[in-house]
Amino acid sequence: MADDLSFFAKDVFLVKGLKSSTLVWRLVVLTFAMACGVYICSVCLKQIGTSSKVGFLDINVIEKPCPEPNIEPWEIPYVHYPNPTTYSRAECACNPVRYFAILSMQRSGSGWFETFLNSHTNISSNGEIFSVKVRRSNMSTIAETLDKIYNLDWVSSASKNECTAAVGLKWMLNQGLMQNHEQIAEYFRIHGVSVIFLFRRNLLRRMISVLANEYDRNAKLLNGTHKSHTHSAKEAEILAKYKPKINATLLIQNLRQVNDTTTKALGYFKSTRHIILYYEDVVKNHTKLLDLQDFLKVPRMDLKSRQVKIHNGSLSSQVENWNDINKALIGTPYKSFLHEDG
Repeated sequence: MADDLSFFAKDVFLVKGLKSSTLVWRLVVLTFAMACGVYICSVCLKQIGTSSKVGFLDINVIEKPCPEPNIEPWEIPYVHYPNPTTYSRAECACNPVRYFAILSMQRSGSGWFETFLNSHTNISSNGEIFSVKVRRSNMSTIAETLDKIYNLDWVSSASKNECTAAVGLKWMLNQGLMQNHEQIAEYFRIHGVSVIFLFRRNLLRRMISVLANEYDRNAKLLNGTHKSHTHSAKEAEILAKYKPKINATLLIQNLRQVNDTTTKALGYFKSTRHIILYYEDVVKNHTKLLDLQDFLKVPRMDLKSRQVKIHNGSLSSQVENWNDINKALIGTPYKSFLHEDG
């Protein structure tokens, strides 16, 4: 009996041991199965995520190219599509832009002329940019300044909007232009810049204007303020009262020097696409402004200027020593300046 109980106890112990070990193995298998499930799920999720990501990367947003403009083949180098860094041209991104530079001399009507250009909705002429010496200190600074202007990133009162169709500046011959003419002409060629020459036929009238303007820099006749240009008849009348005295001895030499400078400028940029305008012609014939708009390939508009001419009438009333001037020019190639209007 005791033996039977002993065997029974052993059997019970064995059964319990087997049950315990079976439960442990089941737990191990279950844990392993769960681990495998989690791993498989994670792999699947990663694959799904990667697929999605690859799908997005494969989508390339291609901007619609600008349509070919309806222009002659020779015009292609002069048509540009600037991409300003300071703003977006938005719906006007495909509007072509022409680059220009007004090459002139002080007191040749360039300020007055530029106001006509800026009265056009789609033209921005940014003034006498290189009057600031640091901007013309070397060709690198000149090129950097021009790049900013022609990329429509130059901010001035003349800046228009994203739909500007022609952009440029006014550049005096004595502002680094003649000294760096070869590099500047090359820049114009590479970047498709057109040149507008604006000169004055009557160099004697220009000289009177130069001397009167220099005098007013110090005298400041308009209530203690110097003004190179006027916007009222009253202001013009006040400034015109001053009559400069011209050095008759050096007159011929000075006129020849100015004439030689303009001739050189025309020669330096003869290969650049250009138009030649004279102040007197624009004053007398405003169809010259239509020619200019056609040159810049912008829509024709009725251009306006608020500036008022300072010196009017005969030259004899505008200088202090007229008789000396008259004697100096009679019988010379410059005698016509004594009588020409402008």
